[in-house]
Amino acid sequence: MSAARDNGSTTHHPFAPLATKAPRQPHCQPLEPGLLTKAKCAFTTRRVDFSRATRLLSGDVQPQAGQLVLARIDRIRQHARIELRCGRRANLFPADLVVLSYGNRYATDQFEAQVPETLGPCHMVAAGGIAAQMISRNSSIKPATEITPLGLLADGNGSALHLLDFALPESPHSQRLPPTICVLGSSMNAGKTTAAADLIYGLNQAGLNVGAAKITGTGAGGDVWKMTDAGAQTVLDFTDAGFASTDRVAQADLQAIMRQLTQHLASRGSQVNVLEVADGIYQRETAALLHAAFFRNGIDGILFTSGDMVGAVSGAELLLNKQLPVLGISGKVTQSELSIREVIATSELPVYTRAQLQNPEICQQLFDYLQSAQQLQSAQQLQAAQQQPLRSAAG
Repeated sequence: MSAARDNGSTTHHPFAPLATKAPRQPHCQPLEPGLLTKAKCAFTTRRVDFSRATRLLSGDVQPQAGQLVLARIDRIRQHARIELRCGRRANLFPADLVVLSYGNRYATDQFEAQVPETLGPCHMVAAGGIAAQMISRNSSIKPATEITPLGLLADGNGSALHLLDFALPESPHSQRLPPTICVLGSSMNAGKTTAAADLIYGLNQAGLNVGAAKITGTGAGGDVWKMTDAGAQTVLDFTDAGFASTDRVAQADLQAIMRQLTQHLASRGSQVNVLEVADGIYQRETAALLHAAFFRNGIDGILFTSGDMVGAVSGAELLLNKQLPVLGISGKVTQSELSIREVIATSELPVYTRAQLQNPEICQQLFDYLQSAQQLQSAQQLQAAQQQPLRSAAG
């Protein structure tokens, strides 16, 4: 047997464990002065105080949903524009610097995407500013715009900044919530935001201070601006609660989002709240909401929207079977007089067109009904609470 050469190598037994490399450490370096002023900062970052971003984390880092990433645009595909913090849609060019938030996405007419495990190349999957790894896409659209993350924005201590760091503060005390209407839909593009905006307009024309919030979805300003333009006194969404999107968010976080937003609306003097839940009633988080006690206890009525008669009738029936308070049907289905007649012939629920939702008299009637129902429920709860000690004593 020839002698082994002394070349610095180590001979291993075939079944001996191989030596492993020491894990790589994240690299933290000072952020180049003025670099962020060159970047296009997305809507999802609108609450962020960028003066706190003084360092950049790169290397062996596993990003988390809600963390902020400085990235370079590599290849423009589906999204050729980015919605800025101010709401303006800015055109994108190759090598542009952008600041996005990591987040998951569930959008049947666009992308399914998830937060990647590394800071490697990934995608911008929403114009509002979501960085994620595309999993699938609707066949009618292009693949997602390609980006290369340069690093996570961090503070002076080297801690990665997170949207939760800039969220609305917790309400100092629990506010009694005003009558609350939730707009749900059979799917994406069912007409939810339009119906919500029309309802806000009608309630505002009736002389009521309206609060509005979008409690689930993917961060984007379009719905916020539409509700604002319709006359809502205050408009909030889940980004105000520290979430870039709500896909794959735990139910406890959904509860915190809903509580935080509705409490802030009430603290700012809303007399009636209009909430919008994104996507359709079979989407994971929406389906979970329908069963959650906090959601059921937090709303007084549901306006259900759909793009077609079958979706309208079957979806509303599903909600009624879950003992949810459906007020009526609206959405794109009301664009057709024929479809309206089909719904009326099949469902006992009222159908509201856009013109009817904008009518202050109809909206006042809806408000009066919800206010009476809320007062009756409070009286019943008080009576039950007063009778409980008597039952205990009798027992």
